[in-house]
Amino acid sequence: MGGRFITLEGGEGVGKSTQARLLVEALAARGLEAVLTREPGGTPGAEAIRGLLLDPRGEGWSPAAEALLFAAARADHVDRLIRPALAQNAWVICDRFIDSSRAYQAGEGELTDQDVLLLHRIGTGGLMPDLTLLIEVGFEHAAARLALRDRGKSDRIGARDAAYHAQVSRRFDALAAEEPMRFVRIDGNGEPVAVHHRIMQAVETLEATNGD
Repeated sequence: MGGRFITLEGGEGVGKSTQARLLVEALAARGLEAVLTREPGGTPGAEAIRGLLLDPRGEGWSPAAEALLFAAARADHVDRLIRPALAQNAWVICDRFIDSSRAYQAGEGELTDQDVLLLHRIGTGGLMPDLTLLIEVGFEHAAARLALRDRGKSDRIGARDAAYHAQVSRRFDALAAEEPMRFVRIDGNGEPVAVHHRIMQAVETLEATNGD
């Protein structure tokens, strides 16, 4: 059988990147091959598209163009990295995936959730994670983390206004409610080691079924 595919999702400043790294280290310590990757990015082609999407220069992209760029990056990422790693029985840990596109590009804008999922089916064959960890933190906690991380220089999407990011939070909440068998909500407040412990509790069942 193939490996397992776990994604970490959430808004800006919730600690996804830190927790993805800690999860990969914990899985490797248990003797599992674990691959750490991110979106947009993960392959040379997808990383090039990441620069187009997140670099704050220029006038920006329309919602449709932005969704198409994310879908193109994801198609390359899945084809060249994620599916081959899963086929080699690796656990793939990805910082953002399709649910970020559903939360950031769909919902209350020009594109529907169905539009984003259609692009996903075309680009990846509809690959979905085995487990999605939705990390949730309070607004003030996230803002403090962002200030420390970005030092006043957010990327194009991170710099959008509070109303936009509130919409993103609502969309993540709705997605988790729609798919409770795939999503696990993680309290992201507190020290990273405490959050990591909560994540490992959520991963235990998936690890136990790895040999089934």
